[in-house]
Amino acid sequence: MLSEQSAATVRATLPVVGGAIGEITERFYAGLFAAHPELLRDLFNRGNQAAGTQRQALAGSIAAFATHLVDHPDQRPDAMLSRIAHKHASLGVTPEQYQVVHEHLFAAIVDVLGGAVTPEVAAAWDEVYWLMANALIAVEKRLYEESGSHGWREWEVVERVTETADVASFRLRPVDGGPVRDFRAGQYVSVRVELPDGARQIRQYSLSGAPGSSLRQISVKRVSGDAGGATPEGEVSGHLHARVREGDVLELSEPYGDLVLDDVTDTPLLLASAGIGVTPMIAMLAQLTETGHRAPVTVVHGDRSPADHALRADHEAYAAKLPDAAVHLWYEEQAPAGARSGLVDLSGVVVPSGTRAYLCGPLPFMRAVRAQLIEKGVAPADIHYEVFGPDLWLASRG
Repeated sequence: MLSEQSAATVRATLPVVGGAIGEITERFYAGLFAAHPELLRDLFNRGNQAAGTQRQALAGSIAAFATHLVDHPDQRPDAMLSRIAHKHASLGVTPEQYQVVHEHLFAAIVDVLGGAVTPEVAAAWDEVYWLMANALIAVEKRLYEESGSHGWREWEVVERVTETADVASFRLRPVDGGPVRDFRAGQYVSVRVELPDGARQIRQYSLSGAPGSSLRQISVKRVSGDAGGATPEGEVSGHLHARVREGDVLELSEPYGDLVLDDVTDTPLLLASAGIGVTPMIAMLAQLTETGHRAPVTVVHGDRSPADHALRADHEAYAAKLPDAAVHLWYEEQAPAGARSGLVDLSGVVVPSGTRAYLCGPLPFMRAVRAQLIEKGVAPADIHYEVFGPDLWLASRG
């Protein structure tokens, strides 16, 4: 992995680079988009760029990768790399784009750190970058080969269902009438739409239907901006809600994502979600009912109110079909009989020994649930999560 000489240099300069990584990534994106405006228009999420969350995620991933190489020079952080590679594959990222990123990232490093970037320092961080980039390129190549596709396919909306006031489900079939590759419960697809200004923006949405169907189903929450402008309106979710109806055509990628159920036949499971994070859990429950999963399944969900709980009927119906399932619901408002009021609190929930947990929802929710599960004896390695949008978990640990 990382050479001894470079490891020593990276270890010595990591505090300096880490302390300036926020400014470095800001200048990186400014330079990248000035040279390649098409990347902001047609690849990067403009909302995340405006909010600064993509910069935070990039900074966190670079710092986390470099720290791991220094602390564990003979190992790669494969879990982190896999998550990034799946997201890149869903966007259609190519090996050539890593060279473009390298050019502008290192220009930003030199711009911010100036004379501190000696030839020795530049060579060490260059080695870090290409170790990460080449690992991602290799994983993405395998993902493209497995999917059998590296492009976009047109899908027609055959049904639109209003789930809640701000969540709609879209069921789609391929326009070309060709076969539909099955997906693994928990995976997502990228959806590309053309917006009124001509930009072709891309977003990822979990597949919320049961695996094995000839249709794809996504459930989309309309993202509302805040009054202060820190969170912009969702461009793609707003477009889907306002403009897309039955008969319209969307461009979809093949399914990607590594939050999937692997070898869980006799494993106790805990599926915890909040808000629209329920979508991958619906597909997981559908798979578990189809395969006849007999080990305990603990279903945990938190929401603003029962009326805001998207796919609630499916959530409860699939759980009811399992032979050993317990459902625990929390609502901040209007909690009905059998549910709890307030935020998710696992203190009164029995978590069987050997449980493997899957989490999806807002980052504060997942942090809180993860901490509670560890207190209950669940091994950290058995807690898996999915983040909608930039993965700020890494940034928060940096």
